[in-house]
Amino acid sequence: MPRACPRFVFACFKRIERWGDRLTGAAGPFFVAIATLLFILGTLCFLDVILPTIPWPWLSIFPCILIIVNLFAHYYFVCTVSPGFASDPPQRASHSFIWAKKRHVSSRPLTNGVHWSSNLNITPASTTKCSKCREIKPERTHHCRVCNRCVLKYDHHCPVPTAGINQCVGLYNERHFVMFMAYVVIATFCFVAFGWPHLLVALGFDFDDRWKHRMSPIVFTLVYFLCVVMCLAIATMLVWHLWGVSVGETAVESHDHEHYHMVATSRGETFQNSYDLGRLKNLQLFFNIGPDGYSIYTLLFPFRVLPYTDGHSWARRPGLDRHNGVHVGEELTDEEDD
Repeated sequence: MPRACPRFVFACFKRIERWGDRLTGAAGPFFVAIATLLFILGTLCFLDVILPTIPWPWLSIFPCILIIVNLFAHYYFVCTVSPGFASDPPQRASHSFIWAKKRHVSSRPLTNGVHWSSNLNITPASTTKCSKCREIKPERTHHCRVCNRCVLKYDHHCPVPTAGINQCVGLYNERHFVMFMAYVVIATFCFVAFGWPHLLVALGFDFDDRWKHRMSPIVFTLVYFLCVVMCLAIATMLVWHLWGVSVGETAVESHDHEHYHMVATSRGETFQNSYDLGRLKNLQLFFNIGPDGYSIYTLLFPFRVLPYTDGHSWARRPGLDRHNGVHVGEELTDEEDD
């Protein structure tokens, strides 16, 4: 009886958790629609009220339009590009204009047509069988409870309204997710910085000027304060995410690595993340820019860019083929539902 009660409570919480996963999945399209409408409304406010009054229009119009195009394009990509699933074949670039062109293709192939130069320590990913969907998955792959599939380089499932994409963030769309957040921060900062004189007029504090725009002053005021909140919130998310990228770990791995560090320290060893090649190299590999990747202009224009790997091979620190301080069998796995 004493053991049956905790098991019953645990089972109830698991059932509530599954209901929450189903609700999250069902509400995802609604969140995407709300986010899209907010972005469109903010863009209309900017074009109608702020853009015509920005100094030096012949210099400012092009970068403003470029920011808007990047925001919508990366949001579209992060919502529509598959994050990459363990059972799917590797994604490949097409000849469409939306795909960026690599500087050159290395003659050293990795797995499934992925190329990189020989100055990196590339090792094949170890594989395990998922305890939930029974698929064979390479390392850095995790099972998403909402999608009910194993996602390559799984970071998180994102349904929330502030940056709702209604799918997982993984190997193939994580770059677009980071770029989307960056351009949201830039766009909302510009809206707040250039829009505050118009806010004073909309609120009636500037008695020397009257509201002369098509957009309602109430709508503009609501959008302005929403931009303030989104700029602060998403800037925080962006900084945290870029920090993870710079140290070679995803959101899931950041929690795992804390555990590995404690375990290694408890027995007098030092934990080393084998994916951490140094901040600059980690950022180059994540954005896939550099001599063996794409040009830096892909950070300024909304092109599709493939990751440097297909998720079945990973660049590691020289001399390491696994994390230092983590013994075989100590790797954390996705928790069981049963």
